[in-house]
Amino acid sequence: MKRTFSALLVGASLLVVAGPPAVAVAPSRAAAVVAPSAAYRLPDLVPGVSRARRETVRPRRIEYVPRSEVAPATRAARCSAATGPYQRQAERYLGRQVDGRQSSGDCRAIRRFQQTHRIAPATGFAGPVTGAMVRVARARKNPNRAGHCPTLTQRTACVDLNRQLMWIQQGGRVILEPMPIRSGAPTMETRTGSYRIYLRRWRHISNLYGTRMPYAQFFDRGEALHGVYEDIFSGAGSHGCVNLTMTDARRAWEVLRKGDTVYVWGRKPGV
Repeated sequence: MKRTFSALLVGASLLVVAGPPAVAVAPSRAAAVVAPSAAYRLPDLVPGVSRARRETVRPRRIEYVPRSEVAPATRAARCSAATGPYQRQAERYLGRQVDGRQSSGDCRAIRRFQQTHRIAPATGFAGPVTGAMVRVARARKNPNRAGHCPTLTQRTACVDLNRQLMWIQQGGRVILEPMPIRSGAPTMETRTGSYRIYLRRWRHISNLYGTRMPYAQFFDRGEALHGVYEDIFSGAGSHGCVNLTMTDARRAWEVLRKGDTVYVWGRKPGV
């Protein structure tokens, strides 16, 4: 898809791909994993729930688990014996023996982490959502430890494509803690560099796709920070924008202003 300046004027917004697929493949495992049943669906994902309700309820995060572990609504999720694709990362963060193999002790520790971070179903399977939240938790103390994001006097949204994280800092102080993001899909990668927010629209609708972009903050030729109603942990990625959960998009909207810096670096894993 040819991306010219004329096709990406103000308001001609780059949007996310469609909602979560029925089946996702764990990055390093042959077995298919699936999104949980409707028993685990949340206000952010359920049609018919009002926007106010979607934006005030703190949503759970939907993990992708082995097909055999998708529990019906009438049965509680059991502790998983399967090794997830992010097993080692979870073990390292939780202080477990880092051997990349699931044990009953690992499962209990991962399950507690999932419950703390509102990941459902909390089966102890270290899937992609658990892996993302481990990255968020590891970054929380000092997200800019590697010094990739410049220390500026103005507010700066730091977008780390390597870790799929964003935080906001000012003068070297973090003023909005790390949050997970979904950046551009292959061939539609989010552009790297230093930019300024030039347009903010609370209720923006894409001129190109007719799709809602709540809390849109544009920083480069149509690319924006904005919220999405679907699951940001699914799909190949956006059409170039930086996708946030509705809760995080609203928080970023409340902190940032027109003229603030957005600094993007790195490369999305798998792109």
